[in-house]
Amino acid sequence: MPTAELTRKGALLSNFQNINARIAAACAKTGAKAAAVTVLAVTKYAAVEDIKALIEAGAVKIAGENKVQDARAKWTAGPLAPLRSRVQLHFIGHLQTNKAKAAVETFDWIDSVDSLKIAAELNRHAAAAGKKLPVMLQLKLNSSPTQSGVTPDQAGALLAQVRALPGLEARGYMGIAPADASPETLKNVFSQAKKIFDRDFPYAPGAPANYLSLGMSGDYELAVEAGSNLPRIGSSLFA
Repeated sequence: MPTAELTRKGALLSNFQNINARIAAACAKTGAKAAAVTVLAVTKYAAVEDIKALIEAGAVKIAGENKVQDARAKWTAGPLAPLRSRVQLHFIGHLQTNKAKAAVETFDWIDSVDSLKIAAELNRHAAAAGKKLPVMLQLKLNSSPTQSGVTPDQAGALLAQVRALPGLEARGYMGIAPADASPETLKNVFSQAKKIFDRDFPYAPGAPANYLSLGMSGDYELAVEAGSNLPRIGSSLFA
């Protein structure tokens, strides 16, 4: 391997180790187990060679993409296809109903269900494919009119509807914090999401792991302190 590639791989692994050290420090503040937190690597803007290096090193096991067609081009028939089986691939963007079939074919998880309409469409295609598709509901944690998600007071009702669909398996909540929010605002928003998660996905020994996916590169430590166990990290990892 050329020196430049070795140097870049070393930098990426250093980033990964630093992120995990900061996650461990955040967990230590609350007594949570750092081993229960998994980094979801946001690969939508990352260079293919960088993604390959982290997967081959065993660092990245869960990856997230926010555009169906881009993900298909990279992971299904493109340069990352040979490594596809080593990664659990999550869809983390806003999903339109006309992309539901392709999303079911491409992704292992859909983390951004925000309406019964999209849930029903995913259920239809999952059932046709003989799959039981793990999904997460997206909570709307800010007042932005362009931000997708179900409001916290409506989350329980949507979850009940999703749980009635045989092709889907509800496995948690995902949320995007308000942009440029103060640490105090972030703490309050993340705490609210954790309360909803604990209410709707109580811990059950031996059951499959459920996820509260909060936090990105700029706020993942506060999210982990609040109870997030699947922070979505892109720019800090691939810097």
